[in-house]
Amino acid sequence: MTLSATSEEIKPAQRPPRCEPAGNARPAGGGPAGGAGVRRLTAVDVRILEGVAVGTPTVRLAASLYLSPQGIEYRIGLMMRHFQAANRPALVSRAHSLGVLSVGAWPPRVLPEFLES
Repeated sequence: MTLSATSEEIKPAQRPPRCEPAGNARPAGGGPAGGAGVRRLTAVDVRILEGVAVGTPTVRLAASLYLSPQGIEYRIGLMMRHFQAANRPALVSRAHSLGVLSVGAWPPRVLPEFLES
């Protein structure tokens, strides 16, 4: 038995479109930039993101949140994947550019509309 097929019979699998947040577009409601594409963060993720934004070491974050350092690294990895960031500075930068972190205040805080209730 020989296997032969025409190019019409073999079609590459279709990938679903990537869900990327809008760049600098603002929703009509005047909300944060790209907020529609960002999922809400849990209270623990909010504390971790705020800690990363101010440069808190993993061990100190772990102690303050009663988690293991590996647990903190795992959660940071999940957020980096969600925000499509290669490293911690890129994660903070993406969060700022998407309007998740407050602007013009130190320390940066996650805005309440991104906190999961």
